[in-house]
Amino acid sequence: MASSSFHLHAPHHIKAIPKITIIPSTKRPTLSYPTTTTTTTTIIKNKAHTFGVGALRSNNGVKPLEPSSEVNETPLKIAIIGFGNFGQFIAKGIQRQGHAVLAFSRSDYSEYCNQNGIKFFKTLEGLCNEEPDIVLVCSSILSTESVMLGIPFHKLKPDTIFADVLSVKQYPRNLFLEVLPPEFGIVCTHPMFGPESGRHGWAGLPFVYDEVRILKGSSQAQKCAQFLSIFQKEGCRMVEMSCEEHDRHAAGTQFITHTIGRILSQLNLESTPINTKGYETLLQLTENTVSDSFDLYYGLFMYNVNATEQIDNLDKAFEIVKQKLFGRLHGILRKQIVERVPMQRFQRSVPEGKPASYFLPDNKKMNGFSSFAMPPEPAEKLSKEQDDEKDKATISSRFPF
Repeated sequence: MASSSFHLHAPHHIKAIPKITIIPSTKRPTLSYPTTTTTTTTIIKNKAHTFGVGALRSNNGVKPLEPSSEVNETPLKIAIIGFGNFGQFIAKGIQRQGHAVLAFSRSDYSEYCNQNGIKFFKTLEGLCNEEPDIVLVCSSILSTESVMLGIPFHKLKPDTIFADVLSVKQYPRNLFLEVLPPEFGIVCTHPMFGPESGRHGWAGLPFVYDEVRILKGSSQAQKCAQFLSIFQKEGCRMVEMSCEEHDRHAAGTQFITHTIGRILSQLNLESTPINTKGYETLLQLTENTVSDSFDLYYGLFMYNVNATEQIDNLDKAFEIVKQKLFGRLHGILRKQIVERVPMQRFQRSVPEGKPASYFLPDNKKMNGFSSFAMPPEPAEKLSKEQDDEKDKATISSRFPF
C-alpha cells in the first residue's frame, strides 16, 4: 500500500513541523520531523505489558531506566488537585524522591502543608500560575469532571502533563482527551494501593499506567519518564496496561471486593471467641471496604462499563449456590417424609413401641421453621395409600421445586 502524507501547521511552542505518514493499519503511525530525530506518539495502546521495578517501555522493547540519559535530573514541580487522605499519601512519596509538591483542595489544608513543606493554594488560578510540570488529579470520581472544567488551562505551560489516580481509567482518559488542549500530555495511572495497604512502603505494590498522549523524544516525554520513576524508585511493580484492559480487570477484582464487603457489612458481623482465620479475613474485608466512602463504591459502579455485568454474574452465582443447597435438601426430605427412610447414621436406639427418630427434630424444636417441620401425627388411622397421598401433597405445597 503506497503511503501518503500531509503537513500540519505547528503550534507556536513547537519548533519543527511534523509530517504524518499514513501507513498500513498493521503498523503504528509515525511522526517524522525534518531533522534527524524521529518520534512516535501512541494515543491508546491495545496490549498490556508488565515490567519489573526500574523498567520502562521504549520503541525497541523494554530496557532499564538510566537516569543520566533517560530522565531529566531537575526536580519536578507537581501540583495535586484534591488533597484529601489519598492526595496527602501520594505527596509523601513524591517528596521522598526530591520533587516539589503544590496542593489545591476545596478544604483548607494550609496548616498541614505548612508543616510538611508543601505550598497550598486556595484557588486553581493561583496553583496554575506556578506553572507545574505535572498536574495530578486526586479528586473523587464523581467530582472529576467539574474539577477539570474549572481549571484555567491557559495559565499552564503548553507541555504540561495531566495525570490521574482514579480507580477507573476509561472515564478520565476520555474526559482528558475531550477537555484538555491537544498539546497537553496525558498519563492515566492507578496505584493499586492506598494509605492502609501502603503504610509500610510501596515495595512490590502494583502501579498501573497508560501513556495516553505523550510526545516521544521531547521534554514532555522526559518529564513523563521522570514522573513514573517516582513510583519505580519507591519500589512499585510497574504495570503498563491500556485503560480498557484495566477496567475489565478492575471490575472482576476491585469492584467485586467492594461489593462483597458492602454485602457483609449489612450482616453486622462481629468478632467471636472462636474466630477462624477465614472469618477474620471477612471481618477485615468488611472493615476495609466500609472505611471508604460510598461515593467511591458508587463511582466504581457508575463509571466502569463492566461493573453491571459483574453484578449480574454475582447474582447468578448466588442463585446457583441456593439451587444446589435446596435441591439436595429436597432429596433428603423426600426420602424421610414420603418413603419414611430414617437416617441410619444418626439413628438412636429407642424403646420398643416408639417410632424411630428421623433426621429432623420434632415440631416443637422446629418452631419458627414450619417449612422444615414434620407433619403432626394423624388423628385417625389412614390407609397406606391415603397416607402416601397426604405426604405427597404436603411436599408439593411446602417445597415447590
